[in-house]
Amino acid sequence: MRPNNPPPGIYGHNRTMVTPHYAVMPPEGILESKLPGWRATNVRFHTSPSMGARFAQALLEIAPGGGTTAPVNDGLEHFLYVVSGTLELAIDAVADVLEPGGYAYAAAGSTVGLHARSDVRAIWIKRPYEPAQGHKIPRSLLGHRDHIERRLKHTEGRAWQHLLPDEDLSFDMALNILSFAPGTYFPFVETHIMEHGLYMLQGQGLYLLGRDWHECWTGDFIWMGSYVPQQFYCTGWEEASYLLYKDINRDVRFG
Repeated sequence: MRPNNPPPGIYGHNRTMVTPHYAVMPPEGILESKLPGWRATNVRFHTSPSMGARFAQALLEIAPGGGTTAPVNDGLEHFLYVVSGTLELAIDAVADVLEPGGYAYAAAGSTVGLHARSDVRAIWIKRPYEPAQGHKIPRSLLGHRDHIERRLKHTEGRAWQHLLPDEDLSFDMALNILSFAPGTYFPFVETHIMEHGLYMLQGQGLYLLGRDWHECWTGDFIWMGSYVPQQFYCTGWEEASYLLYKDINRDVRFG
């Protein structure tokens, strides 16, 4: 054995857990994909229908000058959140620039073009829009985390930021940022019909999924299917925060 070779089994110890009902995925194990229509871009898919999810989520890693070679026009609704870097975005040819903490919702049927001014890391969520009787497709919008009110909820030291309008029933998805001071936690175990995609933006904590606790920290992804018991404790010495997707405002599906 050459001196630089690690001993057998050292890479077999990891925090990854994938079940039919939830998944915990540290970033080091999520391999990159190259996609047609994208230049100088790694796409690291977090979840998709292949896992059992009803949406797709990925981390985009875009080199300077990279992005889409032509506007994406797939009929889906899209959400983008910039984790780092500067991203030029065009929705239906209307251009803007997103800095870290900036986000965009592109309504179903919109065209979306991306161009990186620097090294960019961004969360990309997409899914088919589910119409609601009496409501039009919501309009595309832009925003920034710093401009969204932090609402205290349930316990002191725990805050919510609603990135999309939380009382507009035309939206079939919610994107929130939840923040926890050290030692703060959910005051109960949630069990509900919504599914989640969770990306750790900052800090660390313990996440209850089903009957098991999982340690998670910055850069981790968690998928939670419907009715998975769940709870979060913030551990460590700094605030923990995560970006949380969930499906909302629609009746149950049959078939």
